[in-house]
Amino acid sequence: MARWSARIEPCWDAEAWRTVARAALRAQVPPQDLDWIEGDHAASLLAAPDVVGAPVLVDAPRAPKALFELAPAVLCHRDPQRLGLLYRLLWRTGHGEPALLSNPADADVQRAQALAQAVRRDAHKMKAFVRFRAVPGDEGAFIAWFEPEHRIVDRVAPFFARRFAGMRWAILTPYRSAAWDGATLAFGDGGARSDAPDDDAREELWRTYYAHIFNPARINPRMMRQEMPVKYWKHLPEAQLLPSLLQGAGARVRDMAAREAQAPRRRIPQRHPTQTGGRGELPSGNGRSSGIRERLDSGPGPDPGTGPGQSLDTLRAAARACRACPLWEPATQTVFGEGPADARVLLLGEQPGDSEDLTGRPFTGPAGQLLDRALGELGLDRARFYLTNAVKHFRFERRGKQRLHRNPEAAHVQACRPWLARELEQVRPEVVVCLGATAALALFGRGFRLMEDRGQWRTLRDGTRAFATVHPAWILRQRDPAAREAAYTGFVADLAQLAAPDDSTDPPTPP
Repeated sequence: MARWSARIEPCWDAEAWRTVARAALRAQVPPQDLDWIEGDHAASLLAAPDVVGAPVLVDAPRAPKALFELAPAVLCHRDPQRLGLLYRLLWRTGHGEPALLSNPADADVQRAQALAQAVRRDAHKMKAFVRFRAVPGDEGAFIAWFEPEHRIVDRVAPFFARRFAGMRWAILTPYRSAAWDGATLAFGDGGARSDAPDDDAREELWRTYYAHIFNPARINPRMMRQEMPVKYWKHLPEAQLLPSLLQGAGARVRDMAAREAQAPRRRIPQRHPTQTGGRGELPSGNGRSSGIRERLDSGPGPDPGTGPGQSLDTLRAAARACRACPLWEPATQTVFGEGPADARVLLLGEQPGDSEDLTGRPFTGPAGQLLDRALGELGLDRARFYLTNAVKHFRFERRGKQRLHRNPEAAHVQACRPWLARELEQVRPEVVVCLGATAALALFGRGFRLMEDRGQWRTLRDGTRAFATVHPAWILRQRDPAAREAAYTGFVADLAQLAAPDDSTDPPTPP
């Protein structure tokens, strides 16, 4: 039985392994007849012929996708048996065991999964424990030294290119280096610890910060060493503080326990002292709305009041204490409208998004930026418009650390309607533009069909002219580029009705 050799260079490259493994399969070379040679190991004079030049006997069988998803991680492991292990898995899936990788009890599958997991864990440590040091005499350049267990530099370097895209950096390891110049990621030979700076001025500032945020009440040395193994401590400037911080943790905890309790720093707005009822009847809704109705009935929000003595600033301050619906509780703050008190055009959105919730200003996130772009193309100055939302609090649901937008319900629109009415009374715009279905619901009521009636002028009971168009966030949600461009073009065409021939923001006379 003929023996063959298979050379992989570089030995962690998945495409190189795939090419050689495919040639071996086409030559019908069983795993036990193949000698794998890593690129940095020289072959002997008696080495078997290269399998890449072996005669093709059959077409290569179709390999499972799961194997090629697993292989890149396994190849980064330093286990010298990994190349043969992967080829054995490939051979078995093409010779009567197509579902092999779905069998967690198989010894080869278990071994491959264990190798891949070790590589993923090493990659996580590299992302967490690489520390860049400023290069003396080279402004904006940084170098880090790291000693990974496996050959993961090519695998992890793109993460640092994305995370630190704005600076020039290099990561040196004993076997490989990666460098980013702000545009291109390059790889080269390894280096020595002495090639990287030992310290820089920023580390003293970082150690001071770390010492202040170190919480002795949460210290768990066993877990800390598990998550931050001691072998990495030499790369971490804050690790120099750990012995003293751990030694003094007990005394600091006792000192914390002896202190008097303090009120939380987060200020929870109190209910407005003049709050009364005065809300309209809520529309009957589904089961979710019924909970809101109960809360509304149990705790009425503040009355915005009426009359010429109220200014927008007064309303804005009063709205911060609004409890007319439950949205205030998880939200960071009330997002009231902003703009000139005598604006002739009022743009009415749906509700604040994540960015607006954090900044306290309407239309500051991606949707607001798209609105600015559209107005800019039409020669309209956003600063001359009054911008607000039908609902003043951000409605979202948490997915891990993310806050995902959720559409407000009719009850939320109803609860915020008094604030919108007072804004309209104070600004007295000549034109109102509703951005999105929720805004149209707040202004026109039920029965309005946004996609059918968009761009069509209507006259409100007080004579104010208004029309509705889509919300810029809806345009951003279009996944197909052509559909997104078409949606944006239609949006600009609707807003073009605000453009006057003299390039002012005076609204034209509607047909």
